Amino acid sequence: MPEDSNTQEPDSQSLADQAEAIDSKMSNLAQSLSSWIGNQNWVPDSLNNPVVVLILLLGILGISAIIYLVFRPLILRWVKHFVGKSAITWDNELMGHGVFRWITHLLPGVFIFLVAPGLFESAPYFGKILRTASALYILVACYLVFDSMVNALQTIYSRTPAGRKINLTTFAQVAKLLAALIAIILSLAVIFDKSPLVLLGGLGVFASVLMLVFKDVILGFIAGIQLATNRMLARGDWLEMPSHQADGNVELIGLTTVKVRNWDRTVTTIPTYALISDSFKNWQGMSESNGRRIKRSFLIDSNSIRLCDEEMLERFGEIEHISEYLDAKEKEIKQSNSKIREARLNNRVNGRRLTNVGTFRAYIEGYLKTHPDINQEMTLLVRQLDTKGRGIPIEIYCFSSNKEWNAYESIQADIFDHLYAVTPEFDLRIFQEPTGYDFQQHTLPK
Repeated sequence: MPEDSNTQEPDSQSLADQAEAIDSKMSNLAQSLSSWIGNQNWVPDSLNNPVVVLILLLGILGISAIIYLVFRPLILRWVKHFVGKSAITWDNELMGHGVFRWITHLLPGVFIFLVAPGLFESAPYFGKILRTASALYILVACYLVFDSMVNALQTIYSRTPAGRKINLTTFAQVAKLLAALIAIILSLAVIFDKSPLVLLGGLGVFASVLMLVFKDVILGFIAGIQLATNRMLARGDWLEMPSHQADGNVELIGLTTVKVRNWDRTVTTIPTYALISDSFKNWQGMSESNGRRIKRSFLIDSNSIRLCDEEMLERFGEIEHISEYLDAKEKEIKQSNSKIREARLNNRVNGRRLTNVGTFRAYIEGYLKTHPDINQEMTLLVRQLDTKGRGIPIEIYCFSSNKEWNAYESIQADIFDHLYAVTPEFDLRIFQEPTGYDFQQHTLPK
C-alpha cells in the first residue's frame, strides 16, 4: 500500500524551540502587566516601566524563594521516604552524601534562568544579570551534585571486594579536580559571554605555567594510577618506609600525599610519587598469610662446644623432643663407623660423633615442631650462621600462627626465654660481651 504523502511525523520541539516558547509566554505576561500598570491612574507614566520591572523582580525572587523554602523540602521529604522503603542500599548512600539535596538546589536556578529573559524583555540589563547569576548558581549546584555523587560511588564501591584492593581516593580527587576546572571555565564563559572553546584555546598559552603549578598533582595522579593498577598499596596496609620515617598503617592515599599513622601514634605524610621513586615495604602480604615470621638468632660460646660422650648421650636421651633423634643418629653413626678399624675409633677425632651444639639444634627444631603457636605448614628451620668472632650464631626461622603484634612478641619472647634457660642443660653457654661483674668475679687476689 503506497505511503500517504499527507502523513506527517509527530511534532517534536527542540530545546531551543521550547526556550523560545517560554520567552514568548513570559514576554506576553510582562506586556500584560505593563498594560495593566499603564491603566492605573495612581502610577505616573514616567514610573510605568520601573514599577513593572520592580514587580517582576519581586515576583521572580518570591516564587524562587517559595520553590527553595517550600517545594524543595517537600520533594526531599518524599525522596527520603521513598529511599527508606526501597530494598536497594546504594540509594541510601546517595541520600546520605547529599546527591538529592544538591539536585533540588537546581530548581530555583533553572526557574530564573528560563523565565528571566522573557519577563525582562523591556529591561534586558536586569534579565542578563539574573540569567548570568542563575547560570552560575546552576553550575555550582551541578559541581556539588557531581562531588557528592563521586563521594557516594566511592563509598559504595569501597565496600566491594575489588574496591578494598584499589585506591579509589586518587581517582575521586582527580575527577573532582577536572570537574572543578570545567566548572571554572564554564563560569568564566558565562561571565564574559564567550564560548568555552575560546577560553580553552587561551589556556594553551599558559600550558607551561600550569605544568609547574600542578606538577605535584600530575606526578601524584600518575603514581596513584601505578599504585592502584599494580596493587602496590591500599588503605589499611602496614607501610614501612625508613627514608621518610614511616612505619604504620596507611590511613589515606591522596592525590598528592599519603597519610601514615605510625605505631607511636604520630602521623607521617609522604608525597605520593615518592612511593614510586623510592622503595618501601608493604607488610600486607604477611597480614594476609597464615603466619608471621620469627627470624632471630642467639650466640653460643664456641668454648663450650664439644663432642658428646656416653654420659652426655645418656643424659640427653631423657630430654623430650630428641630421644627419637638420638636413637636414629646413633644407629646411623654406628653403621658409618663400622667401616673404620676399631683401633682408630679409640681416637675420638676419627669417625662420626654427635656434638652438644648439633643435639641442641635438633632439640630446638623438635621443640618448635610441637609448639602450639607455631604454624607447622610453613617454613621451619634451625640453622647455624657464619661466625664473626663473637660466638656461634644459631638462628631460628619459623612462623607464628598468631599475627597480632602483642601475641606475636609474647610467643617469640617465650620461645627464647625457654631456650636461654635450657642451654646449660646441653653443656653450652650463651655468648655475651664481658661486663664489669665478669671482671670482678675473675680478678685475682693480691
